[in-house]
Amino acid sequence: MNNTKIKAVMDEVATEAAERDELIQCIAVALLAKKNLFILGDTGQAKAYCINAFRKRITGAKQFERLMSKQTDEEQLFGRLDLSSIIPGNMPHSELEKDTSYSVKLNEVKKAHEQYEIDGKAESLEKANKLAKELNAIKEIVCAVKDTAPKIITEGKIPDSHIIFLDEIFKSNDGILNSLLTALNERVYTNEGQTMNIPAISFFSASNEIPDFSEPENQILKPLYDRFDLKVVTEYVAEKANRQAILKQKQTPAVNANPTTITLKELCEMQNEVKRVKVPDSINELMDDILCALRRKEIHISDRKFFNYTPIVQAAAYINGHDTVSAEDLMILKNYFWTTPAERDTISDVLSEICANPIQSRINDLIAMADEAFEEFKVDIENRRAFKKLRTELIKVFGDLQSIECTSDIDRDKINDACVQLEALSRQMYEMKGFTVIPLKEAYEQAA
Repeated sequence: MNNTKIKAVMDEVATEAAERDELIQCIAVALLAKKNLFILGDTGQAKAYCINAFRKRITGAKQFERLMSKQTDEEQLFGRLDLSSIIPGNMPHSELEKDTSYSVKLNEVKKAHEQYEIDGKAESLEKANKLAKELNAIKEIVCAVKDTAPKIITEGKIPDSHIIFLDEIFKSNDGILNSLLTALNERVYTNEGQTMNIPAISFFSASNEIPDFSEPENQILKPLYDRFDLKVVTEYVAEKANRQAILKQKQTPAVNANPTTITLKELCEMQNEVKRVKVPDSINELMDDILCALRRKEIHISDRKFFNYTPIVQAAAYINGHDTVSAEDLMILKNYFWTTPAERDTISDVLSEICANPIQSRINDLIAMADEAFEEFKVDIENRRAFKKLRTELIKVFGDLQSIECTSDIDRDKINDACVQLEALSRQMYEMKGFTVIPLKEAYEQAA
């Protein structure tokens, strides 16, 4: 694992912008996981600065940047139609040059023309003229036998770029919305019946507001918002010491003669290493606990979002120097799960609570399930099926407690205490029905 360079870039950008560690981490995660990032914050909070400071250190990556407005049109983002491609019997020069016979003959014409410019002789001009006629004949043949579908000139536009920064993306007009949606989500662009792949690694955007999606005119923008996997909220610099440090830096700027850079090839190698970071079953179990805890707090987490969390935490683990995802790496999900800024604190609290002590959190969830089942049993105690249902649930919870992997005596003691608590519930259930008590361990072994 070689995360040295990405860490160095993060550290350098962090020294240039105070209190932006969370944003910088999310930029790095987005690039490593090939995800999109949206930044919400007031004007003058170094949102664009951090993005630009980071992406300019990715050498060899084609970059595209545009400040969006209602006047921004599709040509400005995706390129324009090459008019030469729609003239009968013609095709763009860039396409013609891909033909070997045309390219060879073109070089002969160029050399003949250069010779005529040197000597000015009639025979040199005649030779150049003859070769030009042959070139034109080859062109007619190539245009006749090759694909002459309309071509879009995409050089320097989104379909030609690896890292794209669309500032104030919600100011886009409806006319280009569908193109942006497919570009962000599927990394493709379709025009004139042709679909082309976009080599984009990440899309970035920043804004000082999120549209009110409850308003009918803004509902069309919600799918665009959903295409941004990671989201960050920035604030003005809070600490006086940090403000003073940035002021001094602005007043006496020091030039970094050798900034750390990452080549596009190196970034691709890092992305492949990220994919090899292991996600153990215990983390998936923990993630299920997190999902349930968030949904209980009425935080909407779609199945699509939950099932696609893996690349985000793999990238976070890679940055942290881990070859296997650990509980602490899941904290990056505080920038993945929220939809509205109001949800951020709740999500962060749940992640902190569960990830700080994952085994205790798992135990608490299992005991809560048992308690809930017991309360349902008491309400429906006269129903013959109620006893069997609760007994089955208690046995299952007991089994789940036994399957928790422990690495310390403290955790094993916690599980034993939970089993005692569960056994007390089971005994109470039997006594309430007047049945002979069967210990949970014995019932569990019989069921197995």
